[in-house]
Amino acid sequence: MRKAAALMLLVGVTALGSNMAEARVDVGIGIGIPVPAVVAPPPVYYEPAPVVVQPPPVVAAPAYYYDDWQGRAWRERQWHEQRWRERELRERRREWRRWHDDYDD
Repeated sequence: MRKAAALMLLVGVTALGSNMAEARVDVGIGIGIPVPAVVAPPPVYYEPAPVVVQPPPVVAAPAYYYDDWQGRAWRERQWHEQRWRERELRERRREWRRWHDDYDD
């Protein structure tokens, strides 16, 4: 029985191993007749999902208009004072020139 099992094992290993040890050469002969071209199917186009843009949130709040009346009044007062100083300076120069120019000649 042991001899039969060993013989069967040897035959199995030889049968399986012989296919791997084979070396062969395949020779093909071509006649030169073109094979009909196989056309690939057209690509399938899937339309992309629409882009969803969320609108900005609506904020309802009372309008607040800040009127800086004190600052505006101060700027106007400064403007008027500057114009008054310029006017006084012009008048002083005019008076000085009137008295100090060479009118004596």
